[in-house]
Amino acid sequence: MPGQGLPLRVATLLTGLLECLGFAGVLFGWASLVFVFKKEHYFEELCEHDARLMGNATGMEDCKAQDEKFLLIFTVASFMNNFMTFPAGFIFDRFKTTVARLIAIFLYTSATLIIAFISAGSAMLLFLAMPMLSVGGILFLMTNLQVGNLFGKHRSTIITLYNGAFDSSSAVFLIIKLLYAKGISLRASFIFLSVCSVWHVGRTFLLMPRGHIPYPLPPNYSYGLCSGTGTREKKKTATSKELDLQAKEFLPPKEEIPGPGQLDEPRSFKSSVFSRRFAWHLVWLSVIQLWHYLFIGTLNSLLTNLASGDRALVSSYTNAFAITQFFGMLCAPWNGLLMDRLKQKYQKEARKTGSSASVTALSAAVPSLALTSLLCLGFAICASVPVLPLQYGTFVLQVISRSFLYGGNAAFLTIAFPSEHFGKLFGLVMALSAIVSLLQFPIFMLIKGPLQNDPFYVNVMLVLVTLLTFAHPVLVYLECRQKATSPAATF
Repeated sequence: MPGQGLPLRVATLLTGLLECLGFAGVLFGWASLVFVFKKEHYFEELCEHDARLMGNATGMEDCKAQDEKFLLIFTVASFMNNFMTFPAGFIFDRFKTTVARLIAIFLYTSATLIIAFISAGSAMLLFLAMPMLSVGGILFLMTNLQVGNLFGKHRSTIITLYNGAFDSSSAVFLIIKLLYAKGISLRASFIFLSVCSVWHVGRTFLLMPRGHIPYPLPPNYSYGLCSGTGTREKKKTATSKELDLQAKEFLPPKEEIPGPGQLDEPRSFKSSVFSRRFAWHLVWLSVIQLWHYLFIGTLNSLLTNLASGDRALVSSYTNAFAITQFFGMLCAPWNGLLMDRLKQKYQKEARKTGSSASVTALSAAVPSLALTSLLCLGFAICASVPVLPLQYGTFVLQVISRSFLYGGNAAFLTIAFPSEHFGKLFGLVMALSAIVSLLQFPIFMLIKGPLQNDPFYVNVMLVLVTLLTFAHPVLVYLECRQKATSPAATF
């Protein structure tokens, strides 16, 4: 490719990975940041009030009102992280990459500056800053996922790697916590994150397209620094026939587009949304995600209770949790690898039996869905046992489960529904699951209030609800079997 080629694409890939790893999903390192906020006496006046009311000397160590305030901030921010996926996707689709990234940079920079300059007296501004940080991060991730289109057959691997980097970015708040312990102020750390916006702006104009990166990638495609006025990302002079020929040329081997008789899926968006398949997928995602959000949001309070208020012990376990989150980037691609290998195996069998390509692809998703549910069940059981050393195992299961969850969600929607509805369905399922995630706050209030800080009954109830998620892979498996034996069946 004249003027540009592999070096520019590799630079785009690596800087995108760094952007996702260092900025996109920092919200989920909340437990580390809460530890620092408590050291800075944020909302501590609520603790003093509680201590006076209870006449309890330990009120400062386990402060219900302070924990409630921090959880409420995380609840709002995590809700916005999911719910705003739908409008953020619309902005990205309608206004393209440059505009979406400039909005992300504005939100992210504003959020980091607010956090840098607030104090214990103005801590309520966290209710504004953390959702802005969350939405800015989602836009960073969304605009970077298209980078996978530059690498053809490695597209899925890169997409799952970027999702893993998003999970791993929660370790950034651990770094801020460790720097704080070494004498680097919270303000200095967040000012540094704000200054990094110069790098984001430079990458937006030099290493990213103004529009979208198409897939399959047309010949002579250029973007970013080397894109001239006559060779924009997607040439407007290309005819639809040429693009169709290019699409066929770039299809992976042995994955041809199914013929007219092979797909019996309903093609409309409405029929997809109201299908049994989508409803159970929403249940699967919402329940597992609720567990993760509740665990992350209440981790500081949980560790404080299990460690009997020992701050050094709480700090040690918080660090261990944040370190395990960093390995999410290594865990995420394994789910995609599992699905790809199973798909290849089922394709060989399908060619012998004459099964449709859609049923083959859907069958490959079943083990991934079941394994994600199993990992969540193990994580939920470990989190429910009030033994402090066992939480190391909980941290490991949590990061593997979470890294499988979001990659598996996107992969299933791609396989199970028409591709023209993917963006809308992805945004909708994330928005609806965000509404379910709001339950984390009333659950926490129930534990701290009527249950008197004993989460046993709530944990048992949530573990039983987690068992419902196994219905999703079972129903998909039965659906595939029925379609294999009766291709004319509809669902």
